Amino acid sequence: MIDLFEFPELSRSVIRTIKKSIDNSFREFSRSYGDSIEVFFYPLKVLMNWVEFALVSAPWPLAMFILAGAVFYLTRNKKLCAWTVVYMIFIGAFGLWEDTMYTLSLVLVSALLSVVIGIPIGIWMSRKDRVQNFINPILDVMQTIPIFVYLIPVVMLLGLGKIPGVIAMTIYAVPPIIRLTNLGLRQVGIGMIEAALSMGMKKWQILWTIELPLSMKSILTGTNQTIMMAISMVVIASMIGVQGLGVSVLQAVQNQYIGSGIISGTAIVGLAIILDRVVQNAK
Repeated sequence: MIDLFEFPELSRSVIRTIKKSIDNSFREFSRSYGDSIEVFFYPLKVLMNWVEFALVSAPWPLAMFILAGAVFYLTRNKKLCAWTVVYMIFIGAFGLWEDTMYTLSLVLVSALLSVVIGIPIGIWMSRKDRVQNFINPILDVMQTIPIFVYLIPVVMLLGLGKIPGVIAMTIYAVPPIIRLTNLGLRQVGIGMIEAALSMGMKKWQILWTIELPLSMKSILTGTNQTIMMAISMVVIASMIGVQGLGVSVLQAVQNQYIGSGIISGTAIVGLAIILDRVVQNAK
């Protein structure tokens, strides 16, 4: 007769065996292909280093002038430009300039990668229902998995540092731009597309001159959400050695430095608000 009390021990043994086999397989994969993976992501490392160097090493008056000018050029909004200057004076006065520039470079690179990856996938989804039906469940899973889970495979493959942080942030932030690109393109009137076809326009011309401009509002909304999700990963990414404001917040939480946590958290919120307004008011 089977003793029911043996099942918990049996299940634990099976779980241990499965975990051990997964760990061994992942370890072997990492040892076999780790160097190739690092070479593959080397251009990303170069881009990240270049953006960091440009933002961190520039004298703060020059950086403030360039960033404020970029905000005005993109939005033509003097009030937002003035608030950007006030924000940068705030982070400089509290000694957070360098950390904020590290965070900004991290967010910009991960958002750029998300847009570069997400828009083509969204276009592909808008063209084929079968592709949409296949990718949508994947996006659902990506948006429901806890943030910490993204760090595990990336860290095991690439170790600690900013590149694993950028990759994890990109994976977490890419679903909105994919979804809203697909949605925006599907909302373009079929009549306009048929009229363009009747005039002899090719599909790529219709996409470039009609569909993308008409769906730009939806795409910008997706870009905005992507940037906000990337910023939400800042503190989590600091756990794997990513520099920036997240480190200050994490240290404040661990050591109960309430004042430091409030100031660093305010800097993150301010950065999120400015980036949100810039994308929303982009001309």
